[in-house]
Amino acid sequence: MNSSNKENDVISDQETDQNNNSETAKTSVENKKKEITKKSVEEKLKETEEKLLRSLAEIENQRRRFEKEIKDAFEFGSFNFAKESLSSLDNLQRAREAIKNDEKLKDNKDLDRFLENLTIIEKDLISIFEKNNIKKIQVHKKKFDPNLHQAMTEIEDDTNEPGTILQEIQPGYKIGDRLLRPALVAVSKKPPKDQENKDKKEEK
Repeated sequence: MNSSNKENDVISDQETDQNNNSETAKTSVENKKKEITKKSVEEKLKETEEKLLRSLAEIENQRRRFEKEIKDAFEFGSFNFAKESLSSLDNLQRAREAIKNDEKLKDNKDLDRFLENLTIIEKDLISIFEKNNIKKIQVHKKKFDPNLHQAMTEIEDDTNEPGTILQEIQPGYKIGDRLLRPALVAVSKKPPKDQENKDKKEEK
């Protein structure tokens, strides 16, 4: 084989290697593009899934808020009406006590029947309140609770713990778990120490 043919074979081999290298590089680039594309699609799917989950969570939160608002409106929609209605009950009770203690009416033979009718009306009003979940706050011998009671005065008393409710000045009411108005009360307090010592000496 002459030198010319050898040179041609070398050139041909080099061109083949270059072509092979070029094909390999092309294939590598294409594979990388596919990987990038695949990764990009997976990322987009993940982002879409996260957005969907966030949207579902927000919808659920809104649903719960709406349910709570509907419940509150149903339970407390008549709050102001109920609060105003309490004054009617107060006035009825005051009128009954005033008539009962009126010296001029005490000798009236129809007084007892009239007071009985007022008591029936009072009980009907209280029954209507209870049916609508409006209940009187119990205070007798209870410990003072600023969430339910309002102290109007203090009474010196050494037979009860300080802060014990001794007297109800005006009844309080709740509608469901919500305070409609606090009970106005008188609570006990310890007498002064010199008074305690005086009382003890008198006992001896």
